[in-house]
Amino acid sequence: MITTDICIIGAGPVGLFSVFEAGLLKMRCHLVDVLPQIGGQLSEIYPKKPIYDIPGFPEIKAEELIENLYQQILPFKPTFSLGERVDKLSRTEDGGFLLTTSDQTEIKAKVIVIAGGLGCFEPRKPELQRLEHFEGKGVVYMVKDPEKFRGKKLIIAGGGDSALDWSIYLTEIAEQVTLVHRNESFRGAPDSTEKVFDLAKAGRLNLLLNSNLHALNGNGVLKSVDIMNKQGELKKVEADYMIPLFGLSPKLGPISEWGLNIDKNAIEVNTFDYSTNVPGIFAIGDINTYPGKLKLILCGFHEAALMAQSAFKFVYPNQKLSFKYTTVNGVNAF
Repeated sequence: MITTDICIIGAGPVGLFSVFEAGLLKMRCHLVDVLPQIGGQLSEIYPKKPIYDIPGFPEIKAEELIENLYQQILPFKPTFSLGERVDKLSRTEDGGFLLTTSDQTEIKAKVIVIAGGLGCFEPRKPELQRLEHFEGKGVVYMVKDPEKFRGKKLIIAGGGDSALDWSIYLTEIAEQVTLVHRNESFRGAPDSTEKVFDLAKAGRLNLLLNSNLHALNGNGVLKSVDIMNKQGELKKVEADYMIPLFGLSPKLGPISEWGLNIDKNAIEVNTFDYSTNVPGIFAIGDINTYPGKLKLILCGFHEAALMAQSAFKFVYPNQKLSFKYTTVNGVNAF
């Protein structure tokens, strides 16, 4: 079991900055995110996109902002559960919380901070019969540990950067990689597209364009996938794993069952400290709502700072909080 002061659900920019604000007040943080890496949307959807409204940076790429935020919180030694979703929440006898993730990781915390951006990102799934039957038995939606695929036969489906990048990377590890895309051109970076075509020409990658996943085959575990091209021709491809990479869709997920006041898939908060109607649970960033709400990273940073001041009272109920400026005291780690 992981024991921490604050469990932050969401490791995007606002969740990461919360670690800094909490750390200044000597509160330890553990972050949980359904994505396999930190950064939220910035890392998963548009890492190369320039951002113009971060104070002190006339322009900064999304991935650079995440790296800077990570370096900023390293002195406070945060811990992470990545590629996991918080599924269950319960109260403990001492008034804290016990969270259980999709991987059965248990986390005990005094405070919960929901910084889940637009919600829990869930993979867009192909419309295939018996898909759920093969989930976890050959069908996976994220590459958490590439070594899992060493020496295996893989089918990757998709036409964006994730599908291209993982196809390129996994050709060095897997016995066989087949990339399936419904069109003849890709949406991803031109450089990655060129590499994929070069690998296909060299016989190192099986490339099936103008094709769609049609059916999954196997008894208990995945054995092969039927793929149909636009001419209606079926091709059976052996596979130990199939990885559909069709992007992510945001959903509130299990959070919607926690007794929080919710308005149109957003969590209502008190703007004094961005607390929810459940004592000890705060919501910051794009996932919350209040009059005048602006969905900006900058606003999320502000919300994180005020949240930490009130969270202190739950973590250290017998101590008096004394506000101090970092320009005077610096950044003192644990």
